[in-house]
Amino acid sequence: MGTGRGVGDERDVDEALGEGRAEAERSALITWSAIAEPGDEAASWLVDTLGAAESLAWVHGVRADPVGATLRLASFALPATIDKAVAATERWRPRLAEGDADEALRRAAATGIRIVTRGESEWPECLDDLGPHAPFALWVRGEGRLDALLARSVAVVGSRASTSYGEHVAADIAGGASDAGWCVVSGGAYGIDAAAHRAALTGITPTVAVMAGGVDRLYPAGHADLLSSVMDGGAVFSEVPVGFAPHRSRFLARNRLIAAAAATCVVEAAARSGALSTVNHALRLGRPVGAVPGPVTSASSAGCHALIRDGAAVLVTGARDLVELAGPIGADTDLEEGSWLSEGFGGGASGGTRDDFGEPDQRAAFDAIASRGSRVEAVAKGSGLSVREAMAALSGLEIAGRARHVEGVWRRVVSGSL
Repeated sequence: MGTGRGVGDERDVDEALGEGRAEAERSALITWSAIAEPGDEAASWLVDTLGAAESLAWVHGVRADPVGATLRLASFALPATIDKAVAATERWRPRLAEGDADEALRRAAATGIRIVTRGESEWPECLDDLGPHAPFALWVRGEGRLDALLARSVAVVGSRASTSYGEHVAADIAGGASDAGWCVVSGGAYGIDAAAHRAALTGITPTVAVMAGGVDRLYPAGHADLLSSVMDGGAVFSEVPVGFAPHRSRFLARNRLIAAAAATCVVEAAARSGALSTVNHALRLGRPVGAVPGPVTSASSAGCHALIRDGAAVLVTGARDLVELAGPIGADTDLEEGSWLSEGFGGGASGGTRDDFGEPDQRAAFDAIASRGSRVEAVAKGSGLSVREAMAALSGLEIAGRARHVEGVWRRVVSGSL
């Protein structure tokens, strides 16, 4: 007796199974964007090795069977790599309860936010070039499609404390690039970023702003109107879920997404400007970099002058120069060990900082301390570190005079503006 199932029925079952697996992967990628901090190499390795859904199941199983979890990865990597993944579960596990994908989708839909995960049609291909530092998901607000906008994009960045000269030149370059059909990407900040976005809004092509925190709360608040205008035709997006605060470490990680544009132009940057971390990422991606010269006496342009002097950037004087630079992407540019750029701004997802912190974990822990103080468990959860890593980072901050421990609560010791 036959089963009554034909070839068409089997095909329907296979398609249903395929769709189920794709949906499970999408949900897991959304969860990973919540439980791992941007640029987490251990998380990226695990997801690339096992897939998003299976790696998430592996994280759930580590506590119950650490030996079995270790053996599960034995054929994929050396013991040191596996040990790092096992240790990293201590920083991911506390966030699992808040990383529910269904709840994330519900909250996103309620606030007009869409979530784009790796492999979906709207996913920008340029972000795949980030390799182990590529995001898991993007949280997007705006009318424009990210894949189309970022496929032909240029980044215009610079100092928040900009001069009238810098703002004028940034507007000229961004407006001209927009009129030439290039999407201008920047960070929505005060100064050069704002000048670039405003000028692009008057051009032909929409602009895109990349946020360091959740897109449910536009930052800075003073740019709410500007960023709302960016969303008309363009987009505002982030790699972290709604509700995530724009910590300094997330700003530095955010810069690598901006640097994925076809070319980056720095209009004004002091010798230790945070904008230069975007340059660092662009160079490591093999993207061409341009820099605008300023008066030789201007500290605001010292970083640009150094880039041009050292051959890391091409001199840019207008939109035409940037558009020509954004043509075919050139060969990789490796920073020499000990160069001023690698020393001053570091590599990887952390980038650099104007504030001196001994370790990236210390920067993240410092950011996670609430204004009224926090216990170590809260710092660990807010920074994406394990309790052990957070304790080590806080101890380092205490030794450096950047934090103090009073009656079980850690408080910041601010030694200058961030």
